[in-house]
Amino acid sequence: MSITRQTLIEGREGRLVIDGSHFRYERDGEAVEGEFFLEPTGAGSASVLIGGRNFQVVLSQEGEVEVNGRRLHVEVFDPRDRRTTHDSVANHGSQHVRAPMPGKVVRVLAEVGDLVEEGRGLVVVEAMKMQNEMKSPQAGRVTEVRARPGAAVTAGEVLVVIE
Repeated sequence: MSITRQTLIEGREGRLVIDGSHFRYERDGEAVEGEFFLEPTGAGSASVLIGGRNFQVVLSQEGEVEVNGRRLHVEVFDPRDRRTTHDSVANHGSQHVRAPMPGKVVRVLAEVGDLVEEGRGLVVVEAMKMQNEMKSPQAGRVTEVRARPGAAVTAGEVLVVIE
């Protein structure tokens, strides 16, 4: 089964397709593809082997990943539920709080109707043995809570909607 995700890495849009241990990544009209192997190495970290090169990957804070010591801002979206790039920057109107990577919902900290301030924790997701608190990108009212404790989530899946 193939998984397709849109990416925003350091502000540059791309497209990632994963089928088993095969990947294809497209950005700026160019594509890279091949086999990959992922081995968890600890809480929130993994070793990824691509084309004979080893990459040490560590989840930092929400939206940030360290690859071989270099910190990158990374967002991953399901293309069927993609917000515009401007939504994440402008912080106005309806905001979708998304899972940064596949994981499991540990706690839901907000309910529909709650008034929240920017930065308030909404959902805690565990990925690669590391818990990440998804925070509100803006002050507003919670209009949807799609996350449920114990539920598995995919990268880019909408967890909470703030208006």
